[in-house]
Amino acid sequence: MPRGTTLEFPTLPTRSPTIFRHSLLTAVAAVSAVAPASAQPADPAIPTFGIPAPALTTTTALPPPPAPRTMPTLSREQARQLAAMIDAAAAQGLRHDLRDTDGEAADRGDADLITAALDHARAVHSGRLDSSDFLKDWGLRPAAYDPWPAFSQAVANDRLAAWIASLPPPYAGYDGLLKGLKTYRAIEASGGWPTLAPGPDMTINASGARVLALRKRLAVEDSAVARSGDSFDRPLLDAVRRAQRRYGLNPSGIVSTQTLAALNVPARDRVRQIMANMERWRWLPQDLAKDRVQVNIAAAVLTLFDGDTPVASMKAVTGRPGDNTPMLQSRIHSIVINPPWNVPTSIATKELWPKEKASPGYFKRNRIKVIPLDGGGNRLQQAAGDMSALGRLKFDFDNPYSVYLHDTPAQAGFSRWDRLASHGCVRLEKPVELADRLLAGDPAYAGGVQPAIDAGETKRARLTNPVTVYLLYWTAFASAGGQINFRADPYDWDGILASKIEARGNRAAALASR
Repeated sequence: MPRGTTLEFPTLPTRSPTIFRHSLLTAVAAVSAVAPASAQPADPAIPTFGIPAPALTTTTALPPPPAPRTMPTLSREQARQLAAMIDAAAAQGLRHDLRDTDGEAADRGDADLITAALDHARAVHSGRLDSSDFLKDWGLRPAAYDPWPAFSQAVANDRLAAWIASLPPPYAGYDGLLKGLKTYRAIEASGGWPTLAPGPDMTINASGARVLALRKRLAVEDSAVARSGDSFDRPLLDAVRRAQRRYGLNPSGIVSTQTLAALNVPARDRVRQIMANMERWRWLPQDLAKDRVQVNIAAAVLTLFDGDTPVASMKAVTGRPGDNTPMLQSRIHSIVINPPWNVPTSIATKELWPKEKASPGYFKRNRIKVIPLDGGGNRLQQAAGDMSALGRLKFDFDNPYSVYLHDTPAQAGFSRWDRLASHGCVRLEKPVELADRLLAGDPAYAGGVQPAIDAGETKRARLTNPVTVYLLYWTAFASAGGQINFRADPYDWDGILASKIEARGNRAAALASR
């Protein structure tokens, strides 16, 4: 992607909320905390003879139990609406199979129907997964959601349709995947697409049966492609480039191994990929910070938003498989200018010490010093400067994974289309631009951050207004025109997540049918 190209990445605009949405989603039941018992001071009139008196405690009254919930009586129309919502679980990406459920939910009594409806509401609003299903690197977790208050209010006011509409994530990106899911389910139901045979690379002026098969395959996802003809002409070249862009590949127009692999992913797997990405949307807060930094880990792209509008985009290098960049939400609170690199023990042990042993003097040549530790052992630190693995800028935000955004001297990595090569942190193509934007308004950096870099001193610039940062894993997202774009799933998180969604969905369906 050339410099200046923006947004390989869903921009997360919000759709227009209904008036009903706000009142429903803010109706959260209050939970009272139990105060700890407080220690009582010893009575000074009672002699202790130097022996500590036992602490006396009082029993704090427990809060009253929550009021029992009385199941409302549903009208026939309300029962029909809830049944239709439950039977449409597959449309929301909560179940992969398309078994005939028409009328299944309607056969239940009110209590069973309401129980199933509330379970469905939780799944659509905040995800199907249980907390035990999350992997360690899935640091984004949905907020707790109790659908009962809003549901009971909706039944009482006969506003069930509005309540149902308020449940999914309020983002156009989710809506785009919802439409895409319908499209790819239809493709899967009609037999998907045939696997393209391996062979020599194909490009302009090629001809034969493989070219005809390529046309038919591309036409399944791109209606502008003519299905007949065995010659690789200019329109087919354009279609191949469009497909390569949709898959995040180099749009060379040459159909080689990588393009064939993307085209041969089965339609069933694309459906599951969309399902997994829909679930991740449910983990996001209902209101994203309007000023924010977003990184798409899978696409290796960073986008900066100002007032909910994308204002800058740049290439990134994210974690290679095995050194996964985690999904998380935090706030960038400061920027370290000319940072030294305190080498993690794992990297020192696996990579740097072996290099020093294989080529004595490696540490000296790379300005790495060995620092003894008080308790024994040592650690490595690389001095700040042009050779530092962190480059000249490091963007700090609190997180349990010890990851951050940073500059890098390895600029060649940004020319690659596959940019998953780091140890888990995120390297930035244009860190100075990002720093200047984040420090805008700070008088100390009115002339930008470059003079401070040139001074060579290590210093920390604290942001007057910390900026929210999201590290997200999008492998399927809709373009402005509605076309679904796919990226590779380098960590296999899509497959894992789709399987967990399916297992939880089947379990819920089995319980509801008892």
